[in-house]
Amino acid sequence: MSVREFVVLGTASQVPTRHRNHNGYLLRWDGEGILFDPGEGTQRQMLRAGVAAHDINRICVTHFHGDHSLGLAGVIQRINLDQVPHPVAAHYPASGQKFFDRLRYATAYRETVPLLEEPVSEDGPVARGASYVLETRRLSHPVESFGYRITEPDGRRMVPEQLARHGIKGPDVGRIQREGRLGGVTLEDVSEPRPGQRFAFVMDTRLCPGVDDLADGCDMLVIESTFLDEDERLATDHGHLTAGQAARAARDAGVRHLVLTHFSQRYTDPTEFERQARAAGFEGELTVAADLMRVPLPKRG
Repeated sequence: MSVREFVVLGTASQVPTRHRNHNGYLLRWDGEGILFDPGEGTQRQMLRAGVAAHDINRICVTHFHGDHSLGLAGVIQRINLDQVPHPVAAHYPASGQKFFDRLRYATAYRETVPLLEEPVSEDGPVARGASYVLETRRLSHPVESFGYRITEPDGRRMVPEQLARHGIKGPDVGRIQREGRLGGVTLEDVSEPRPGQRFAFVMDTRLCPGVDDLADGCDMLVIESTFLDEDERLATDHGHLTAGQAARAARDAGVRHLVLTHFSQRYTDPTEFERQARAAGFEGELTVAADLMRVPLPKRG
């Protein structure tokens, strides 16, 4: 049975706190693991969360501020130390190549695993997995930043009542799925459309078209919520979102499950982020992220 869940390794913006580590997130998508924005301390948080280096197939960095990337050095070295048996792809803004190089070779170590550097310089698809397409969109932040979106291709769901009505059972079910027709019965006669799942990861940004494009129709949107609404001017000045702004973007995009994260250390009550998100009109499932939390993706609609 496929596993699709979001593992939270850290949720603090700028500096860690006593209860929040720097950013770090792992998306488990079937048999793959995609590590997003490994900040300082990610390797230790992986240990606490039961995430192994072998679980990582891709690393996606939104931008090169320290709270989103200083953990790269340790994670890359751990991948090599543990001799992960598959190549690992790394996606990051091309304009930050010098920072990636410095982090990759911060100290001496033995390279045992191919690390495929795949820098991002424009919007659009950047990779394809067995059951998804990985895309990027440019965001609005003082340094170049990209958000990521994972889209599963649409498929079809078999309808047991229709199969029975046409007398299709056993191996013939698989046959009509593969071939699209069995005798005079088509696949459309015994199935219905099944939308693919959609996941987006949006970190440091102001409101911009990229946020809307990434969030559109998502089953799960993970998005920064650095400030509360009363500090909206600070958010805009520093290239961030408030809880209300993030929630309105999710509401307007039809997001099913909203995950807020990347909280400023100035706030001590996480329930206020939830209150403001609800006040902004978001009515779907809502999670205020905490370190080491596991959040399953919603079942397909």
